[in-house]
Amino acid sequence: MKFAVKVLAGAAMVAALTAAHAQKGETVKIALIDPQTGLMGPLGTNQMHSWQYFADEFSKNNPAGVKFQIVAFDNKLSPAESANALKAAIDQGVRYVAQGNGSSVAAALIDGITKHNERNPGKEMMYLNYAAVDPDFTNSKCNYWHFRFDADTSMKIEAMTTFMKDQKDVHKVYLLNQNYSHGQQVAKFAKEALKRKRPDVQIVGEDLHPLAQVRDFAPYIAKIKAAGADTVITGNWGSDLALLIKAAKEGGYDGKFFTYYTGVTGTPTALGSTGEGKVFQVAYSHYNMGGQMGKWMEGFKARFKDDMFTGAIPAAFIGLTQAMANAKSTDPVKVAKALEGLKYKSYNGDVEMRKTDHQLQQPLYITMWQKAGGKYPYSPENTGMTLVPVAEYPSYVSSTPTSCAMKRPS
Repeated sequence: MKFAVKVLAGAAMVAALTAAHAQKGETVKIALIDPQTGLMGPLGTNQMHSWQYFADEFSKNNPAGVKFQIVAFDNKLSPAESANALKAAIDQGVRYVAQGNGSSVAAALIDGITKHNERNPGKEMMYLNYAAVDPDFTNSKCNYWHFRFDADTSMKIEAMTTFMKDQKDVHKVYLLNQNYSHGQQVAKFAKEALKRKRPDVQIVGEDLHPLAQVRDFAPYIAKIKAAGADTVITGNWGSDLALLIKAAKEGGYDGKFFTYYTGVTGTPTALGSTGEGKVFQVAYSHYNMGGQMGKWMEGFKARFKDDMFTGAIPAAFIGLTQAMANAKSTDPVKVAKALEGLKYKSYNGDVEMRKTDHQLQQPLYITMWQKAGGKYPYSPENTGMTLVPVAEYPSYVSSTPTSCAMKRPS
């Protein structure tokens, strides 16, 4: 009898150990659905390389013991193309989807993944949002299968305007943004926050332009100058920011720019040595963080001869692998449950994937464009310039409330 008990106990222990490491050595495929061609192609390609780089880095060592493989799809920044890419990923048995460029695409993916999961129990997918920042995705349109590792528009505006309220030379602001949900939200939250924090500031103009279609922003710069604006707030990204900055330089506009994406592909080159002390960025990371981020950036540059700036990607891998280790599984159903509410140490400090709405709570930084050197040596696109941190805000400063009433799987 004692022998039988020992055998049973030993079998149970083996089973427990096997279950604990059921995912060890397993290859997890992540479908990356983003543009790799067109005006936003250079940005999308950089981020595809970033996903590939961090998949390799985290495959070497992570708490879950898994390997990662990136399966990239060119969605041409189109929601319809993204839906087709999602179907192709499903056909290949991929259970994790990553996307960041364009909240219109994000909305289509959230819808497609939700419908797939409802119709295919046991084959659920999870969506890793690393850059689509429409606040609705963690408010009125929040979804159990969606996790955002970037800070949303309302969080970034909260940090940006906290900094701007003490900038005494900001009096007349022009809002110039892309005409889709993200750009519309930037304008909306900027107006609300400035009214609350700097009621003396005038909004002297507001424009929304087509996404990734404008090749010459000179007419917009002319309007900004005519309005007497000393400051521009823009959520533009990719070619839409690089070409705007280029037009401002050529048009002789010397006001301030408060941006989300100055450090992103093409914009450093467009700025060059101009704009020193007048171009600001709000983000969850910056070029001169050093530490682990500095090492990753060096490794990325050596491999791809390019700059790595999308810190939400390693943040996603850190959280995802910890959740997989805690869940003892790579099944998105179990991993999603382990990831929501997860507190973990990221490269930018202590962060939390807020359970209520699946929005990562993290520190935000304001950086300013100036000459590289000294404590801040990193020079993007070999411009001789860099983004220098001028303010850091802990999670609670930029954290914004959520109206999310999330429907969870039964």
